[in-house]
Amino acid sequence: MSVITKASQSAVYNDGVVRWFAIAAVVYGVVGMLVGVIIAAQMIWPDLTAGIPWLSFGRLRPLHTNAVIFAFGGCVLFATSYYIVQRTCHTRLISDKLAWVTFWGYNLVIVLAVITLPLGITSGKEYAELEWPIDILLALVWVLYAVVFFGTISIRKVRHIYVANWFFGAFIIAVALLHIVNSAALPVSWTDSYSAYAGVQDAMVQWWYGHNAVGFFLTAAFLGMMYYFIPKQAERPIYSYRLSIVHFWALIFTYMWAGPHHLHYTALPDWTQSIGMVFSLILLAPSWGGMINGIMTLSGAWHKLRDDPILRFLIVSLSFYGMSTFEGPMMSIKTVNALSHYTDWTIGHVHSGALGWVGLISMGSLYYLIPRLFGQKKMFSVPAIELHFWVAVIGIVLYIASMWIAGVMQGLMWRSINPDGTLTYTFVEALSATYPFYVIRLIGGTLYFGGMVIMLWNVIMTARNGRPVDVSIPAVNPAHA
Repeated sequence: MSVITKASQSAVYNDGVVRWFAIAAVVYGVVGMLVGVIIAAQMIWPDLTAGIPWLSFGRLRPLHTNAVIFAFGGCVLFATSYYIVQRTCHTRLISDKLAWVTFWGYNLVIVLAVITLPLGITSGKEYAELEWPIDILLALVWVLYAVVFFGTISIRKVRHIYVANWFFGAFIIAVALLHIVNSAALPVSWTDSYSAYAGVQDAMVQWWYGHNAVGFFLTAAFLGMMYYFIPKQAERPIYSYRLSIVHFWALIFTYMWAGPHHLHYTALPDWTQSIGMVFSLILLAPSWGGMINGIMTLSGAWHKLRDDPILRFLIVSLSFYGMSTFEGPMMSIKTVNALSHYTDWTIGHVHSGALGWVGLISMGSLYYLIPRLFGQKKMFSVPAIELHFWVAVIGIVLYIASMWIAGVMQGLMWRSINPDGTLTYTFVEALSATYPFYVIRLIGGTLYFGGMVIMLWNVIMTARNGRPVDVSIPAVNPAHA
């Protein structure tokens, strides 16, 4: 790594922490998706892991979700937010030491998750399985993250705060609120605790957290990436900056109220369920506004998609974002939910957003970042990026299509009634009918994982053939400051 003096430090960006977060993201992506492939295989071969407790589906499944959402996705967000806030504010991160503390602290949380979840040490809450000591550590790291991010904005050299930073800022504040409130617990030992809430209140708080983890961690923050990397890679301004601001305020207001749609047909009061449904339907408008804004940025430059696989990653991710944000509100409608809830249709919907939207835009953004972080004009192998794109997209389509079909079939079989009022099909018959679709899902997931392995190889080769560089901060015209 190149050495810089204290005198020159303020004149260059701090890309060292960005590099490490970016590399960690790719490694965690491979590991998290490998675990996903293993548990998909367990749905076909239940004895695959020979009954070893810490390799059982019930323990590997939360490890998979935490690895792909918080390890892979989280490291992508740290890397891109630190990169973007410096470039759009024309200043170095406010504190190098705090930035590195967030790197090592966040990775310590990930390591502790890898140790505790397979051992069965869990709070049992969806996307919030980590026990209370790790929750406290994560909260402290997140506060330092906020200090670094907002502190950097406070010393910016330009008056304007670019819209990407609004999305990142909302994500940081909302995730802190969600994590602290939902993780409130009464400890009984270092590895065990009871939720501070009970019954339907606990469920309500959990899905207020769960849906907004999707809304702010997996949507708002990645939209911040979209508003920076698509204009950069396309070399065109965002289609409508005014629409981006409307998109931001409409999205963050609406998302907070949609959580109850996860609890249709439960003990949650019916009026609360209905509010969740209504706000979910309203959510379609700002979501599609953002999708259209990103895609229309290519107006007059559509030909670039033919030759630029990185831009293809970014734009196709928006297509999946649009599809997922149409499907989600539709599934929140009570009559549709009566068919879809508790079926694999929900699994298909989740992975449409996770693999299609979050995964592809992360990969496109990392492909943009990595060569610049290592002083290269492009990745080591552009054909490998092309191959990764097609392998990933084919894998996504196989995965989500199989789960959509399986889910609708399950819903119809479960609600089928004979004239005498008995069930037409047993649960085992429905499970047996689902088996072929689990095989297709495994094939799709394996392809997607294979694409991630290709990316890891490409990143390693790019890093080996390049060298870390320190990028100078451009001078700012006083008239624009």
